[in-house]
Amino acid sequence: MIEKLKIKPKEFQLFKEYIYHNIGISLSEQKVSLVETRLSKRLKKLNLTSFNDYYNHVKNDKSNQEILYLIDAISTNVTSFFREAPQWEFLSNNLENILSKTQNKTIRIWSAACSTGQEPYTIAIFLMENIPNISNYNIKILATDISQEVIQKAQKGIYTNKELESMPNYLIQKYFHKIDSNNYEVSNKLKNFMLFRMFNLVYGNFSIFKNRFDLIFCRNVMIYFNSETQIKLVSRFRKILKTDGLLFVGHSESLTKNSNEFKLKQSSIYKAI
Repeated sequence: MIEKLKIKPKEFQLFKEYIYHNIGISLSEQKVSLVETRLSKRLKKLNLTSFNDYYNHVKNDKSNQEILYLIDAISTNVTSFFREAPQWEFLSNNLENILSKTQNKTIRIWSAACSTGQEPYTIAIFLMENIPNISNYNIKILATDISQEVIQKAQKGIYTNKELESMPNYLIQKYFHKIDSNNYEVSNKLKNFMLFRMFNLVYGNFSIFKNRFDLIFCRNVMIYFNSETQIKLVSRFRKILKTDGLLFVGHSESLTKNSNEFKLKQSSIYKAI
């Protein structure tokens, strides 16, 4: 039996610094086991015998492809349809007011860490279900993630019965096509709202966003960043949100250090001021 590869403290420190400086994720000492487990698979595939060898492999890769594998390995992509139920209730109760502030019936929404696509597709379903005469509106949902692998899955829009557990059956019938006994594909009427792209929230170029957003969803992401990075990211969100635009974060996240830029509307929901 082959002995499981163990990551040494010095090796973990190398990855911790590299990941922070190149990806923006701040790994705590509690993540040693996670890094060890997830990177071990990649080491085995590359026939490398130590984490130090893999660190050098990533660092010296001129094609920048290996860092994409590293991102996919250390990213945690936990998501589901209609996650954070109170936020959808808030949107339902305030949608008329939100729509009244749009210009030329144009709505721009950013799902800033879309993972495998459940969040942006949920947004599209919510809008389809709640906006009368939705065909009169110009709606685009930008869906981004740091992981190439999950973006590709999101673009395909294929989900298993288990992944659709939180979705009411009538909505499945309405917005998904059955492929086989275990898989459904998102309908084109939802896909037509979407623009999927890779984007790094910490090191990405925010100046590419020429038009301000009405809504930004960035849920359960900032928990992976240190305090300084969180404050900077929230300020960047403010610059590309319309005044009175809404930022949705995870239920365990708060913007207390950006109180001059955002006002709390409800737990995990903030209005740009």
